[in-house]
Formats: sequence, structure tokens, C-alpha cells
Amino acid sequence: MVVTEEEEALISELRRRLQKEDLTTQEKITLLNDGLNNALNVAARQPRSDVKSRLYDSGVLRQCALTLALPPSRLRGSWSAAATLAHLTSCCCVGVDPGRRSEAFHKLLLPSVMDGLLSLASVLMGRPELAPHFQKVMDSVGRLLSAHAHLTGQVLSSIHYEQIQMCEDAAVCLLCVELWIQICTLSRDFLPSLTDDSILLLLNEAVGQLAVISDPGVGGACIKLMLLMASQLGLRFRPLLLSFKGRAGLNADGGRRSQIICHVFLVAGLDSLLHKDWRGRGFDQDVDRLIEIIQSERDVKESEVSSERVRAACVIQAAWRSYRTRRRVRSLNRAVRALQRRYRAQRRQQQQQKEAQQWEEELKYQVCVRRQRARREFHQKQRRLLQLLPPDQVQAYLQECERRAAVKIQSFWRGFRDWRRYNNTLRKTLRERRARQLAATTLQRAVRRFLEKRRNAKAQPPELLWIGQKGLTDSRRAELKQQVEEYITAHKSSRVSPGECAALHEEVQLLLQAELQKGAQRRREEQRVEALLAHTHTQLETLRDSPPLSVVTETIAESFLSPAAAVATRARQAHNARLQADRLSWWKTLGETSTFSSAHLQELEAELEAELGGLYIGGSAVVRRQTEVDESEAVT
Repeated sequence: MVVTEEEEALISELRRRLQKEDLTTQEKITLLNDGLNNALNVAARQPRSDVKSRLYDSGVLRQCALTLALPPSRLRGSWSAAATLAHLTSCCCVGVDPGRRSEAFHKLLLPSVMDGLLSLASVLMGRPELAPHFQKVMDSVGRLLSAHAHLTGQVLSSIHYEQIQMCEDAAVCLLCVELWIQICTLSRDFLPSLTDDSILLLLNEAVGQLAVISDPGVGGACIKLMLLMASQLGLRFRPLLLSFKGRAGLNADGGRRSQIICHVFLVAGLDSLLHKDWRGRGFDQDVDRLIEIIQSERDVKESEVSSERVRAACVIQAAWRSYRTRRRVRSLNRAVRALQRRYRAQRRQQQQQKEAQQWEEELKYQVCVRRQRARREFHQKQRRLLQLLPPDQVQAYLQECERRAAVKIQSFWRGFRDWRRYNNTLRKTLRERRARQLAATTLQRAVRRFLEKRRNAKAQPPELLWIGQKGLTDSRRAELKQQVEEYITAHKSSRVSPGECAALHEEVQLLLQAELQKGAQRRREEQRVEALLAHTHTQLETLRDSPPLSVVTETIAESFLSPAAAVATRARQAHNARLQADRLSWWKTLGETSTFSSAHLQELEAELEAELGGLYIGGSAVVRRQTEVDESEAVT
């Protein structure tokens, strides 16, 4: 399935026109109606067209959902166009292949479209002049539910649909019930595909209409819907009907209808309601069939309840007997378990003590064995050494060993004695030093406090500011006035008179005019720079295309002679001058004259023309001819 060029052009044009921000609500609805109608007409001529998926991918269906969800104040006066848009949007949402965006299509777009349709329907209901538009919108809701059954729970729990249900107009209620009958009749897989909560919500609507409205048409439609649910759901309908006891808990807001339904089921029952209120209305056969279904299911429910009660009683009795037996056994064996616990703890403690004692004895034995082994090895080593020595040196060797042992013992003892003496002396010295520091700090603090008290006692008390003050004298007043005048003279006000403002304005105008007159000079300088760059590029191209030295003639060598050093020096000077001028602020250069006068520029151009041999400056014909001659010589 592909999208033709005509369909793609239609969708692109529609999307482009929707992106305009100055569209009103009526213009936007008209544009969407025309665009969707044209796209669907084109798709109808091509059976394998995928224009609906393209509408979803391009975001047009999202725009339709947003338009349908607008508040009633913005849709006032465009009810017919809004109903047409709802019809076209529902047609476009049926048979769409979203591809990889299937989750977003089913969880985001479809719920938003359904919410917009229900919102529009809640606004159109109850108005006789808008009845055709309301029916058209409800048909769109039915079409969308037939194709996407998972939206049933959203519709039945929607606030807008609850407002439609609460309408006192029998025609609106009949239209809602016939909507569900039509959906269930056209698609026999609709009810089996719903969840239990959705089926209970639908059953709640039918029973609510029976309990509240007394119109025969609405009652017959509700009974027909319940019979249709029983025939299509089969065995699945029985547990749902048995578990249904008024849906006051399904809706979070809990309105008047839920309270009435709960009262009906808890007090009278559905079969008694049907028997008392709906017999003799022209559909007694349907009423009898529904009562028979309810009573048969009630008998089955009562038998199941009785069996469940017997089983529950058996479970309770078994649990009580087992508990009583366990309690008796625990009371009999509590003392035995306490004795066993105490005996096992005592035996475990004795075993641990015995193992600890064995480990201690083993450790002592190993220490003794190692000491004996070390002593034995030492004596053997000493005996071997004595055997190696001559007999006359044995006594001297033993004396030397004793002396070394004595020296080592003495060194250890003296080191320990000196270390202990040093520690004692150092500790005593530190203690004395800290005591002296504390004493000095205490004395200094006391002396400072004493000196401060003496200074405060000798100091004169300050006189109060208001004591001894008199009025200003004439001399003091004249002195203060002179100081004020001097300050005003030194710090002039920032305000300027109108005459000074006009003079400053004229001065600025003259400076700006002088700045604008410098444009011609700047253009001539730019032309000269461009000419220098052109000459440089020409020389570089000539050097790049130069022949090898083996075939160079005198004429070719002369063509490469150029006053490059002079040109580079003058260019460097001009560049430095221009940089210095550019570093200044623009307002600082307003009153200055140009660095180069016109006569000076002509002189520079003449010098450059003479040095460069007829360089192109300002479009001179002579310079152009000289350049052509140079180029012809370079080519030859």
C-alpha cells in the first residue's frame, strides 16, 4: 500500500495551510473538512491507498483531535462544521496502519479523539435544533468503538458521557442505548473482546436507565441490550451478573444514578424491578426472558453460596481443632523443653571450657618444645665451634663470649635507664613550663585590667552635644554661605540650557556631514588596496607558471624583476597608519581631518604607478594597456 503523488500533494498542502498562525477556529475547521474530504475521495478511487496512515504520520489527525477538544465558546456558530469534522475524523481513524507508531496511535491519539467527540456530544445534547448534529457525532463514536473496542472503558467512565447519561431527555438516552445495541449487533466479537470492568460499566448503564427512566422505548432498548449481552457472552455473563451489586464504587464521583442502582439491587433486586415497573409495556416476552436468566443464575448462586458456607465451616472447625491440639501439646512439653535447653547449654559450656583448656595446654607444650629445641641447637652449634678451635684458644673464646654478653646486657640496661630518666626529666620540664606560662598569663591579665581601670578613672567625662551650644553668629553664617557657594562653583550642575543644546546639535550635524564626505576618500583607498591585491595575485601566478632555469632567457628574466621591497615597505607603512586610525573611537575622529589629503593621494598614486610600471588604478586606459603589454610579454 503506497501513497500516490496526488495524495501526498493534498496532504502536504493541507499541512502547510494548517501551520498558519492567523487562522480562526471556523477557518481551521473548514480547512480540515475540505482537506479530509478531498483526501478520502481520492483514497476511495484507489482501493489500496494508504492515505489514512499518511494523515496520521503528518499530524493532521492530531490537529483534528485538538480542534474537537476546543471549549464550546470557540465552537459557537460552527456546530455543523464541527459535527462534519467529527464524522471525517472517525472515518480517518478506522482502518489506519500506524506501523512502528502503533502504541502512540492506540494510547494517545485514539483516546484524545474519543474525548473530543464525547465533549462535542455533551455540548450538542438537549438542544432540539442541534439534534441531527448530536446524532452524527454519536454515530462517529459508534464507528470508532466498532473498530477499536479497547476505548469502551474510556467512554463509559468519561465525565462527558456521564453528563449525556444524566440528561433528562428520553431521546438522548434512547440514542445512547441504541448506539451500544448497534455496535454489538454489527460486531459479534465486540463484547467478548471487552474486559470485565468494561462489561460491568455497560451493564451499569443499562440497569441505571431501567431504574431512573420510565420511557417504554428506553426500557425496551435496555432490556434488549442486556439480552444481547447474555446471548453473546454466554457463560461469562453469569459470574459478571452475580458479582454485580450496584456500581456505586466504579465511578469515583458517585452520582445520583449510582446511589439509585445500589438501592435497587440491595433492597428489591433486578427481577422485582422488571416485574413491577416494566410489565405491560409491550415487550413482556423480553422481560420474562431476562427475569428467567436472572432467577436461574440466582439459584445457581445460592447453591454455590451454600456449598461455600459448608466448606468454610469445615475449614474453620479444622483450624480450631488443630490450634487447640497444638496449645495442649505446648503446655505439656514446655517444662521438658526448658530442662533440655538448660542441660544442652550447660553441656555446651563445659565442652567449650574443655576445648579451651586443651588448646592452652597444647600451646604451652609447643612453647616448651620450641625452647628446648632452640637451646639444644644453640648448644650443638657452640660445641661444633669449640671443636673447630685449637685447645689453647678455647678459654679465650669463652671469655670473649661472656664479655660480649655482659656488654650487651649492660647496653640494654643503660639505654633503658637513660630513656626512663629522659622521659621523667622531659615530663617535669614541660609541666614546669606550662605552669610558668599560666602564671604569666594570669599576672598579665590582672595588670591590664588594673591599668584600664586607672585610665578610665583619670579620663574626663565627655560633654554632651547639646550642652553649651548657642545660635549661629553672623560671621559663622557668612563663612558657611561662602563654603556653599564654593562647592556649587566647583560642582556645576549637569543641566544644559536650550541654547547650549542647539549649539551642540549644530556642531554634531557638522561633524557628521564631514564624516560622510570622507566616503569618497575611503572608496579610493579601497580601490588602491584591490589594485595592489590584483597585482600581487598576477605576480604569484607568473611565478607559479615560470619555466625551469635551463630554458630561461634574458627577456623572461627581466619580466620577473619587480620593486617588491619598495611596495612592501609602503604597504607596511599604510597598514600601520590604518591600524592606528582604527584603534581610535569614532567620536574622537569626527573633528579631525583625513590623514591623507587628495593631493597627497594623487602623489602616492603617481609614485605607485611609476614604480609598478602601469598598475591598474581607478580604470585608467593607459594603465590597462600597460598591463596587457606585461601580460603578453609574460606569455611569450
